Amino acid sequence: MSHVNAIGLNSAKSEDIIKSLNTLLSSYQIQYMNARGFHWNIKGRNFFELHVKFEEIYNLLLEKVDEIAERILTLDGAPLHAFSDYLEVSKIKEAKNISDGTAAVENLLAGYSTLIKMQREVLSQAGDADDEGTASLMGDYISEQEKLVWMLKAYLD
Repeated sequence: MSHVNAIGLNSAKSEDIIKSLNTLLSSYQIQYMNARGFHWNIKGRNFFELHVKFEEIYNLLLEKVDEIAERILTLDGAPLHAFSDYLEVSKIKEAKNISDGTAAVENLLAGYSTLIKMQREVLSQAGDADDEGTASLMGDYISEQEKLVWMLKAYLD
């Protein structure tokens, strides 16, 4: 018989989800720092609107960082918490020295596309493990971010 964790889920399947969630957490941390850097360094005609939008985005990202870390803990895992780990594991790369609005929005758009793809994979894993908590979280993130991707794309057009 397979072992179950404290919330009644298969421990082995939960371990796989924890690994995926740590990769997602790492990617969120890099997306967060990218958005934060864009907020600080933005210049040009769209400064006022983008400065505010980037702050809104990094606050949303930071909220999710905390929720993902707490979900990892709920599944009996340990969230990564060192930037060296984030840089090693993240599917999103650091963006440095970007002050152009179009380049910053394109970078965030690419990052969100990556996050959505990763979250769909976690959603599938969670479904296979009957992990409704993780599945629900991923579903909420995907819905919110699909709309954000549409808005970022509309901004660039």
